[in-house]
Amino acid sequence: MTDSKAEKKITRKDIIRVFWRTILGLQMGWNYEKMQGLGYCFAILPILKKLYRTKEEMIKALKLHLQFFNTTPAMAHLIVGADIAMEEAYGISNEDTISGIKTGLMGPFAGIGDTVFVAIYRTIVFSLGSYMALEGNVIGALWPIIPAILIWWVRYEFTVIGYEQGRKIAVGFANQLKQLTEGAAILGLTVIGGLAPAVVKANVPLVFKTGDVELKVQDMLDKIMPSLVPIAIVLLSYWLLGRKGFNSTRLILFLVCLGVVLYNLKILG
Repeated sequence: MTDSKAEKKITRKDIIRVFWRTILGLQMGWNYEKMQGLGYCFAILPILKKLYRTKEEMIKALKLHLQFFNTTPAMAHLIVGADIAMEEAYGISNEDTISGIKTGLMGPFAGIGDTVFVAIYRTIVFSLGSYMALEGNVIGALWPIIPAILIWWVRYEFTVIGYEQGRKIAVGFANQLKQLTEGAAILGLTVIGGLAPAVVKANVPLVFKTGDVELKVQDMLDKIMPSLVPIAIVLLSYWLLGRKGFNSTRLILFLVCLGVVLYNLKILG
């Protein structure tokens, strides 16, 4: 950490600014390529401006935070807070650690957040509000505002907790950054690997018959490796995105055309 960074410590005011930007801007510019990447960069921008003074550092930091990011908005505050602490402690020189923490946490936190802040929260809050409204109680229309304010307070506390825990990680694991980065990367890859067969639905309906013998290709593939076809599609997509001039929009169109062709040829179902 340079002397210039040592003079520019993160304050509570900085955390509050990031908190409001995360609430109002995380979903800003959402797209199929980076999802919340643009909004995340917008949220943490005040911290980047405070920590990095040179043009080279800012370019590197902006490229890092414009990468793919997607999680439940309420849980994003924990990741943003930890990110702030790591950058305050180490700067952009340890971008692998910062990227690893973001990648490793966004998947598990999305699973928790979607359950708590989407499924459970919305079911309880809006069911009560709807019931009161049907009974002619005007409070039913105003009821959702009260829990929403409470959730904003929880999200602010998440930002503070993320920052404080991130500082503890930065101090406690100062000599184990490589292991921490590798662990976060492994966690992120594990989550992606688990999501691939759950999200991508594809199978091979081909059946070969020779006399009374019947061979189902999908059963054979499952014996080789369960969910082999979905994983192959994910790997193909990842490889195509690495090709020059190939973006997410073209990938979607390619997969749609490929799916239509293979379905009509009865190769995929």
